[in-house]
Formats: sequence, structure tokens, C-alpha cells
Amino acid sequence: MNQEKLLLILKKRFESNPDRHKGIKWEIVEKKLLAQPEAIKSLLKMEESGGEPDVVLFDKKNNTITFYDCSAETPAGRRSFCYDKDALQSRKEHKPKNNALDFAKAMGAKILNEEEYRYLQTLGEFDKKTSSWIETPNSIRKLGGALFCDYRYGTVFVYHNGAESYYAVRGFRCSITF
Repeated sequence: MNQEKLLLILKKRFESNPDRHKGIKWEIVEKKLLAQPEAIKSLLKMEESGGEPDVVLFDKKNNTITFYDCSAETPAGRRSFCYDKDALQSRKEHKPKNNALDFAKAMGAKILNEEEYRYLQTLGEFDKKTSSWIETPNSIRKLGGALFCDYRYGTVFVYHNGAESYYAVRGFRCSITF
């Protein structure tokens, strides 16, 4: 996929979901995107892995735009990953193909934290059948755990698991701000 095609996809998604970005004009987003080739590369990677990125915030004070993965379920191309590199290395057998933190970093993005995940859920209902790793505090990670969220029964649930665990229905969602 090239930049032109990505911009068309992003514009169509932007126009189809106005409740996600009230008061933001596509022309502003497009102008900022065209001035940020690294952001376009990141968004392309998010799109290609199934994230369906969309604008969710515009900070007028800092003149920044934030995109989140807005796919209905955790992105299909980012599932079955453990949490981080240490977790991946700790697995003796049946290692997953990758880990969430390194994959996000390679895309030029970061995984959502709990606050961001909860904000995402105010824009729609996401992860009704899947779950997503979220940024985990060091105090939990040092003990071997990691956090993930999902949306069930009209509620965001935050859970814990061993960071080395991975499941076919657990992935991660990203954000990028520029």
C-alpha cells in the first residue's frame, strides 16, 4: 500500500466515524500527516496489521493529533504475542512469534495504557470478543505480570496474566501522536 491509498482509507474512515473526532477537520489532519512522513509510515504499519487507525484527539494547545487503533477487535495481525522481550525470552518452548512492546516500537507507535484504553471505549465498543495488552506499571512487570483489557457487559475490565502468556484472541492496540 502506498501513501496515497493510505490517505484515502484514513479520510474515508475519518468521515465515516465523526463521533470519534468532533470538531476536527480532515484538512488539518491531512496537512499534519503530509508534513510527517514518519507518522505516515507508522500509520501504514498500523493499517497493514489490522488496526484501522483513526483520529481520536486533537490537542490545540500543543498542535498534536492522536490516532488509535479503532478496529472492532484487537488487530488480527498483532495477536498471539506475549507482552515484552523478557517474557518472550523466558519461554522455554512454544514461543509466540513476537512481543507487543517491541512490535509496537518497530511500528513507531506505543501500546495503549489503561486511561487511553478506557477513553477508546467512550468512542465505541471495542474488544467484545478479544482482549488487548496495555502498558503495565513496572511494579507489576517486575513480578512477572502484565495487564490486559477487554470490554464485556458494558464495562471495561482490566486483568492480569503472566507476561509470557499469549492467546489467539489477545493482541494489542497502538497509538501515535504527532
